[in-house]
Amino acid sequence: MFERVLSFLRDLPAGGARNNGDDPRIAASALLYHVMSADGVRQDVEWERFKAVLAETYSISGDELDALAAAGERADNEAIDLYAFTSVLKRHLDADARKAFIGLMWEIVYADGELHELEDNIVWRVAELIGVDRRDRVEARRKAAAEVPGATGTSSDE
Repeated sequence: MFERVLSFLRDLPAGGARNNGDDPRIAASALLYHVMSADGVRQDVEWERFKAVLAETYSISGDELDALAAAGERADNEAIDLYAFTSVLKRHLDADARKAFIGLMWEIVYADGELHELEDNIVWRVAELIGVDRRDRVEARRKAAAEVPGATGTSSDE
C-alpha cells in the first residue's frame, strides 16, 4: 500500500497538473482575475482593464492574450488559496516588480471606480504575501484612485 502511494506521488507532474504551476504570468493573471471577481460582480470595464493590463505587461495580444486571461481565470477557479500564486511571484519578481504588481492590482480594483472591502482585503493579503510593505501598498492605491475621477470607497488603511 505504502509503495503504491509513493509511486503515485512520483508520477505526479512537477509544478502541477498543467506543468505551469511556476509560470509567473499565469500566477499574475490568476491574482488579477481574483481581485477583479472579489466583489461578486465582473463588469465589462473591469474585464477590459484586466486584459489591457495583461497585454501591456506582457506585450501580448490576440489569441495569446485570450489564452493567458483564460489560464488565469482557470487557475483562480481551481485554487484553494492565494499562496500558490504569491509564492511564484515572490520567487520570480524583484522588490520593485512586486510593488509594481500591487499597482496593477489597484488598477483592476479601480477600473469600475469603486473600492469594495473584499478587493481591499485581497490586495492587502497579496501585498503581505509578496513582501510589499504598507506604505508602498497605500501609495499605489492612492495613485490608482487618483487616476479615476470620482473613485469611491475607503481603504482599511485610512
